[in-house]
Amino acid sequence: MRHRTKRHKLGRTSAHRKRTLAALSNALIEHKHIKTTIAKAKALRPFVEPLITRSKTDSEHNRRQVFRYLQDKKAVTTLFDEVAKRVGDRPGGYVRIIKLGQRNNDGSEMALVELVDYNDVQPASTGGSGSSGGTRRGSGKGRRDESDDA
Repeated sequence: MRHRTKRHKLGRTSAHRKRTLAALSNALIEHKHIKTTIAKAKALRPFVEPLITRSKTDSEHNRRQVFRYLQDKKAVTTLFDEVAKRVGDRPGGYVRIIKLGQRNNDGSEMALVELVDYNDVQPASTGGSGSSGGTRRGSGKGRRDESDDA
């Protein structure tokens, strides 16, 4: 039975995975956006969003609880002082994942992970149900030019 196997393992031991996610979280808090693989991005979101939620209430207990995961005083200070003020009224969904395509050398799918309130430019359609033109099959035969409408 596969009960409670939702966690992304990333092909690492638990200690290595914990440190990898902590390093990615520290980089995300410091730079406000990072470029990584889709698998790491999807594992990062449930790791860092509860920490951002906890940072909304500034107390010594919350700072210690966040430090348990991040292990970086500078990142904890930035999270509580700067990031928490920007996301204070947002009820959740602090992290956005934008797919970027394949990496050149090994073909792994890449993604841009960013804090939502720090992006002034809204992303273009990311493959959702938008009017991007064309068909879902991707051959290009379904696209129509404006000259075809006449």
